[in-house]
Amino acid sequence: MDDPEPESTPFDAISVQSNKLLRIYQANLDKATPYVTYRWIGTVTLLCMFFLRIILAQGWYIVAYCLGIYLLNLFLAFLQPKFDPSLTQDEGLEDGESSLPTKQDQEFRPFIRRLPEFKFWHAATRAVVVSFVCSWFSVFDLPVFWPVLVMYWIILFALTMRRQIQHMIKYRYIPFSVGKAKYGAK
Repeated sequence: MDDPEPESTPFDAISVQSNKLLRIYQANLDKATPYVTYRWIGTVTLLCMFFLRIILAQGWYIVAYCLGIYLLNLFLAFLQPKFDPSLTQDEGLEDGESSLPTKQDQEFRPFIRRLPEFKFWHAATRAVVVSFVCSWFSVFDLPVFWPVLVMYWIILFALTMRRQIQHMIKYRYIPFSVGKAKYGAK
C-alpha cells in the first residue's frame, strides 16, 4: 500500500549537500592526479604567498613554525620506505613482505614509500591553506621569539634527517631520480 514518506530533517539536507560537495572535491582531485608538476607549482606558490603574508604582517610565527614541523614530518614519511629491511634485520624479525622473493612468480619491490607522492602533496597543500587562513585571525598570533623557533627547527631537521642522509650517502640514493635503478646506479 502507500507507505508514508519518512520525514526529512534539516540534518538530512545538510548531509546531502555536504556529500555533493565532497564528491565534487574528489572529482577535482582525481582530475589533478596526473599533473604532478603543476600540482607542486601550485603548492609552492601557495607556500610563497603564506611566507610573504608572514613577512609583511610580522606575526604568526608560531603558525609558520607548526607548518614547518608538519611539512618536515610529511617529508620524512615520503622519504622512508613502507617496509624498512634494516629495521627488520635490527629487530630480528622476518617479514614476508620486506624480504627478497623466494619463488619465481614473486615480485621484488625494492622501494615502496610510506607516504605516496599524491598523499604527500594533498596533505601539504591542505596544511598550507589552513596555515594561510589561520594567519588572518589574531587569535593565532601568539607572541614568540622567532629566532628561537628557527634554531629549534634547524636542530630538529638535522637530528631527524641524520639517518636518511647517512643512508643516501652510503647507498648513493637519490630519492627524486627517474631511471633504471636508484641504489648504486652509476
